[in-house]
Amino acid sequence: MKIIDAHLHFCVTEQYFFDIAKKAGHENSAEHLLSEYKRLNIVAGVVMGNREDMDYPSPLLYCVGVERFEEFKADKENHLKHIEKHFQNANCVGVKLYPGYDAFYVYDDALSSLYELCLRYKKPIAVHTGLTASANALLKYSHPLVIDEAATKFPQNNFVICHLGEPWFIDAIAVMMKNPNVAADLSGMLEGKIADYDEFLDVEKYFIDELYGRLRAFNGYNRLMFGTDWPLANLEDYIFFTKKIIPKDYWNLVFFDNANRIYNLL
Repeated sequence: MKIIDAHLHFCVTEQYFFDIAKKAGHENSAEHLLSEYKRLNIVAGVVMGNREDMDYPSPLLYCVGVERFEEFKADKENHLKHIEKHFQNANCVGVKLYPGYDAFYVYDDALSSLYELCLRYKKPIAVHTGLTASANALLKYSHPLVIDEAATKFPQNNFVICHLGEPWFIDAIAVMMKNPNVAADLSGMLEGKIADYDEFLDVEKYFIDELYGRLRAFNGYNRLMFGTDWPLANLEDYIFFTKKIIPKDYWNLVFFDNANRIYNLL
């Protein structure tokens, strides 16, 4: 089975990424990541944000990051030119927004010109939702319900709820049920390395059963994408976990087809 990792991070200059990769049983290097991708038949990956503004090694693609909303709003014309230049790069497959880490709502009218640009280039808008890695972030901006207003105001755009709004899965699913222009990736739900799979399944039984049941009732498997949040979690563990929350009949959709279609990859 071919796999696309629809949500990862790639930064080989910050110690934080080396530390979390080690805890996940990995090394934070391009060589190690690509070796693991080949071993696990992960044929493409979508890097969230372009922290180093670099050309990523194949088969990595990326969403250009808009990390500072106030700076974007203050100098919109130049920021849009910068983003459009990325969109003209075949390896740029979307845009990434960081509400929560940054204090803004994704339905703010100041973003309308960005969304028009995304529409023109047929690029989806990936949005951080749910918990944050920083205690200084504000969760009211990253709650998945904020995507509802954005999806309603901009119905021609395609939005991706990153992390399925973890821990607000029910709310994220409700947004997807209401808005056909909203998809989600399943990244960011694991951290580190699973030491014992049987123990993991026992301890996390309620969480896995609830998530499986909610997704089954929604039956929107054509809008869910596998993602790892590399290097936060172990890649092989994440494949195992995703297979536990997605029925086997839908594995090809979730592991490959949806990301390939939504991000227009291969």
